[in-house]
Amino acid sequence: MLRPTKAEIDAGIVDRAAALFAQHGFAHASLQQIADAVGYSKAGLLHHFPSKQAVYDAVINALREHVEAMLEAVRAIPVGIERDRAVVSAAVDLAFERPGISAFGDRIALNPDPDDDVLNEIGFLMYEALGIDLASLEMERLVRITSAFSGLGITAGIAVRSKLTKEWRGPIIAAAMDALGHGPKGNGSK
Repeated sequence: MLRPTKAEIDAGIVDRAAALFAQHGFAHASLQQIADAVGYSKAGLLHHFPSKQAVYDAVINALREHVEAMLEAVRAIPVGIERDRAVVSAAVDLAFERPGISAFGDRIALNPDPDDDVLNEIGFLMYEALGIDLASLEMERLVRITSAFSGLGITAGIAVRSKLTKEWRGPIIAAAMDALGHGPKGNGSK
């Protein structure tokens, strides 16, 4: 059995920390909680990240990198059903592979901070990936997106905890697409 690389260990720490930041917020998640979650002493955790702020910055960077990569992957796809499916699929994959980062991303939507420029920028990148033009915001589309992605995040989290990711991937994508108006009852034009 191969030993995990430093990058793999750090990614695991970042994902677990992201889950704690999503649950408790930065101010109320402690270094000791993060260390406990990853099975390290506080000193061992500090060997990987010099401070709680450094861990938090790594969480932000991981989320930003995911959203930027997703945006780049869909940029050439016209706004519509195929672009929505690509974004939904990427969101499900993130939730399965990095559940803490995914939960942290969900927190941005649930508890936005108008003064946090970095997190707001990530949210705007997500809107761009979904083809939302904030200058001509369609309320129904915004509600559908919020419903689709909040449901996706919760359901994907349950799938991860239940070890049913393979079985639930297709139905989660289908449910999110339905919420976006692209399901069997939707007209596909939204």
